[in-house]
Amino acid sequence: MGQIGIGLIGGGYMGKAHAVAMASVGAVFNTTLRPRLEMIAASSDASAERYRAAFGFARATGDWHRLVADPEVDAIVIASPQETHRAIAEAAFLAGKPVFCEKPLGASLADAEAMVAAAEASGLPNMIGFNYVRTPATQFVRKLLSDGVIGEMTWFRGEHTEDFLADPALPANWRTTGRANGCMGDLSPHMINCALALMGPIAEVSARIETVHAMRDGKAVDNDDHGQMMVKFAQGAMGHLYFSRVATGRKMGYAYEIHGTKGAIRFDQEDQNAVWLYRAEGPEAARGFAKILTGPEHPDYLPFCQGPGHGTGYQDQIIIEARDFLRAIETGEAVWPTFRDGLAVSRIIDTAFASAETGGWHSIPLN
Repeated sequence: MGQIGIGLIGGGYMGKAHAVAMASVGAVFNTTLRPRLEMIAASSDASAERYRAAFGFARATGDWHRLVADPEVDAIVIASPQETHRAIAEAAFLAGKPVFCEKPLGASLADAEAMVAAAEASGLPNMIGFNYVRTPATQFVRKLLSDGVIGEMTWFRGEHTEDFLADPALPANWRTTGRANGCMGDLSPHMINCALALMGPIAEVSARIETVHAMRDGKAVDNDDHGQMMVKFAQGAMGHLYFSRVATGRKMGYAYEIHGTKGAIRFDQEDQNAVWLYRAEGPEAARGFAKILTGPEHPDYLPFCQGPGHGTGYQDQIIIEARDFLRAIETGEAVWPTFRDGLAVSRIIDTAFASAETGGWHSIPLN
């Protein structure tokens, strides 16, 4: 087994998740490459040192440039604010190092396009962090669809709804300023990625994007609280996507429903270890949605637990991502989702904003 030096940039919410994932992925999946927590970078030397001590990295720095250039760092994980993604990724590829980047790919469509260009020019492994599509349940749904279990897909409804800004009395913060930090920049990428993974490319969108609470504690909110899209998939099905950070009562409302000619599927991330499957067969009186609990027979479940119905959790999704990133590095072959898949999401978001301004249907550029 070979070691690989991991450099992590960002030590907050997602930084900790990726540090834990890299520390445990070898034991969980018995990977050929075993991560070595080599260096962590944060906004200052002091904060980087705190993260180093907490997460178990060998070294720390307040300058991400030093981390990227360090010869003991073999691969880069970007978990810093999205306005930093482009510069870090471009520098890492120039240094000959594979990159895993948290979503969204960049703070703008131009950032995403530049990052894909840099990644593909380098020929190096690159991945983007859409973790929710990696649950055993949603991986199972992808297989059900590819196997044609519910027939021809005719409709998709997806949402990513949370309520962390539902209370209008909450003060303004970094999330309430800048388009990239709004709901469309923060929450929508996950469900758009899910829709693409399950249904294929989106051809057209018609969107509405709104700010619900325009003032917070006397300060103006200059980005969006929620948005919705009617969509037309390239394969012909219709769909509807909704995203909100003001959906009172919803904590992790990453949910979808798919109708087909032979059945239907429902899933809700708040009950992430269950899939609801309806089959249009047998006597009408006996038909109904059946609850399928995930277990060792479902994708990527067994490495975490041998008991059916015991379930996997959020951190496990990040560990699966780490496994996939190591596999891409080891084999030199692209593992979905790559930077180009992240660019597809960025293009849909950019087109949705354009549609919201004009009030009409807009086609999605497909290349």
